[in-house]
Amino acid sequence: MGETDAWTLLVIVGLAVITVVARGFFFISEKPWRLPRWALRGLQYAPVAALTAVIAPDILLAGHALSTPWRDARLLAALAAAAFYFWRRGTSYALPASIGVGMAVFLPLHVGLGW
Repeated sequence: MGETDAWTLLVIVGLAVITVVARGFFFISEKPWRLPRWALRGLQYAPVAALTAVIAPDILLAGHALSTPWRDARLLAALAAAAFYFWRRGTSYALPASIGVGMAVFLPLHVGLGW
């Protein structure tokens, strides 16, 4: 590997400082923080949004082009997981269980059938 130049080290140190300040900012105040109701409601959707942002490009894009073949195990697993999540969305186990349902559909189709 090549040597690390000064600019790279400066960026790494700068990002570390920003991370420490941003995460430590909440410990500075002596009073507890109260988030507004709209922020609390928005944070309820954060796990689903993050999971969708990670999985959706892999399902919908293949080689930088829109691709949704029906014999794709990823697409069928995503549909099964989404259906389970919307069926049980009021429960506390909906998100982890939907991941399990998606994997239970994906693995037999991908490994067993070679989709």
